[in-house]
Amino acid sequence: MMQRLSTVSLSLALSGACAFAWADTPSGAATAPVATPAAAPAAAAPAAPAAARSGWGLGLLVSTTLRPYRDVDAQVRVLPALQYENAWVRVFGPMVDLKVPKVGPVDLVLRAQYMDNGYKASDSAFLAGMDERKGGIWLGLRADWPTPVARFAAEWMADSSGHSDGQHVKLTVDRLFPVGRFGVAPRLGLLWQDSAYVHYHYGVSAGEALPDRPAYEGKAALSTELGVRVLYGLSPAQSVFLDLSSTALGSSIKDSPLVERSRVSGLRAGYLHRF
Repeated sequence: MMQRLSTVSLSLALSGACAFAWADTPSGAATAPVATPAAAPAAAAPAAPAAARSGWGLGLLVSTTLRPYRDVDAQVRVLPALQYENAWVRVFGPMVDLKVPKVGPVDLVLRAQYMDNGYKASDSAFLAGMDERKGGIWLGLRADWPTPVARFAAEWMADSSGHSDGQHVKLTVDRLFPVGRFGVAPRLGLLWQDSAYVHYHYGVSAGEALPDRPAYEGKAALSTELGVRVLYGLSPAQSVFLDLSSTALGSSIKDSPLVERSRVSGLRAGYLHRF
């Protein structure tokens, strides 16, 4: 059972990442997918296309995320998701990975991902008069280093859509523990977002300033995430997961007049059927 959970954990992790990416969150959907050392063969790029079979799956993702902006309600989303993977490419929802040759024990992918992490002035009365902050396509590189102790991951991504012109770096450590028929994967993550990203999403320009909403220039911020994912294999082809997370926002984000929370939380659940 645990081998089965390890095999599907990467796919479930991707589904969690996609659900997080489509929600409006302070991290800009930068949560790193949670996989495990045992899932490394599924994440690695083999020496030749014939070394791995292609496969696809269908899933359903449900997410609710508490956003940091003033008077903005938590957002709930229900999303279908299509997965496809072969020796060179992995697709899940709005995320596409191009696998590249490993560097020693480290698995590498080039990643493209749509991140809907903006807001509209109509999202709350406090944001009235603010220009829309848009999501977009982010491009970058992700590295996974599975070890017997834990899995370490590093990700760099940049906004290629020209909206924020921002970038982020995410470092994550996680591990899968067997608990009967379940797998429990706690994680710790550090997310650095540059000043361009923070200012775009949390800054207030002179033209947007009001007496209760002063002008604000965002600086680079470092946020910390704690989370846990619970996996359960219904059958060799079917799995479900539940993911809980809590993120302590960096000081430059917390200090923004647009923000009323120092910490945000998220809940994500998903089902995946692999064919």
